[in-house]
Amino acid sequence: MSKLYFEDIKIGDKTEFGSKLVTKEEILEFAEEFDPQPFHLDEEAATNSIYGGIIASGWHTGGMLMRMMVDNMVNHRAGLGSPGFDDLRWIRPVRPGDRLRFESTVIEARKSKSRPDMGIIRAQVYLYNQNDEKVFAVKTIGMMKTRP
Repeated sequence: MSKLYFEDIKIGDKTEFGSKLVTKEEILEFAEEFDPQPFHLDEEAATNSIYGGIIASGWHTGGMLMRMMVDNMVNHRAGLGSPGFDDLRWIRPVRPGDRLRFESTVIEARKSKSRPDMGIIRAQVYLYNQNDEKVFAVKTIGMMKTRP
């Protein structure tokens, strides 16, 4: 597959892929290392919490989104990294057994004013669970090479 360059991306372009099965083991492993709150780690505490059971850390959900993006998009583009994200939202808990699906729509594509060899792509990105419920939302900002 040839790489996509800035000129290949247009406002309104939609990208969809999935799926990522979320396991209890990976939720616990991530939480133990990075977000050791009871509703991520302890079945009884999680059941008695407002979530009614073990849920993935929002940061874990973001990490899963990033892995899906790299595997399915980023490594197929002439990317230059990202200066960050906007409007990150954890919309609904991600639970063991959920199957995540990715959807992205380009909302802005502009050439850099200071670097003519680079363009900026902004996209609205969502993760959905197996019930087509939004679980995560973020606006991504990607820097891409222009076609040589």
